[in-house]
Amino acid sequence: MAAFNVEKITHVHHWNDTLFSFKTTRDVALRFKNGQFVMIGLEVNGKPLMRAYSIASANYEEELEFFSIKVQNGPLTSILQKVQVGDEILISKKPTGTLVHDDLLPGKNLYFLSSGTGLAPFLALIRDPETYEKYEKVILVHGTRYVSELAYQDLIENELPNHEFFAELGIKDKLIYYPTVTREDFHTQGRVTTAIETGQLFEKIGLPRFNPETDRAMLCGSPAFLKDVCALLDAHGMKESPRMGVMGDYVIERAFVEK
Repeated sequence: MAAFNVEKITHVHHWNDTLFSFKTTRDVALRFKNGQFVMIGLEVNGKPLMRAYSIASANYEEELEFFSIKVQNGPLTSILQKVQVGDEILISKKPTGTLVHDDLLPGKNLYFLSSGTGLAPFLALIRDPETYEKYEKVILVHGTRYVSELAYQDLIENELPNHEFFAELGIKDKLIYYPTVTREDFHTQGRVTTAIETGQLFEKIGLPRFNPETDRAMLCGSPAFLKDVCALLDAHGMKESPRMGVMGDYVIERAFVEK
């Protein structure tokens, strides 16, 4: 188990019957960039059962936070969703991932495009001062099926904008939140892809359509979501970063918890 640290669960929050988040202790030697992921898991039958999870907490925080789905028959999440404060969990020592500022070309507007628990890495990035130093506007788009799945709304809409430190960075003017749901009535309804295609997204936030000269994007969500949004970005002339360490107009994360 030399590749993993053994940490303890410090907090658990169940958003609804399909989503939960939890915090853990953090090894003092762990260093990561906001937007990266680690492998986390539990020891099952004497062996580590691990899955990739984006770190939802910022890299300067003392604890680590994760946002997860509940899969009743999932090898890991069927057990993980039952963890309680004080339980032990395995966390890999080497964070990685492509959702980092370094792999984006300089730009004016940064779009965080997510579905479901794909919101997680962007929770760290919207708490990263560098995000607001690099961009004039930061647009967080989160698509879910139901309103109850729009987790962390209070953090995004109230806590961060009114936080003394982030207020000084001008977050109230810079951070734009666009939540949307597909299966319930809501003030913004429909798929993220539809909002992009019809122009509803841009009309609502008061910005022009994607432009490779000014706009950059990070994507995290289901494989189908990534495929569809990538096609839309490509159609707007934006180019994906081909691999880690190479700059592009947008980057995607291919690591998932459980399919």
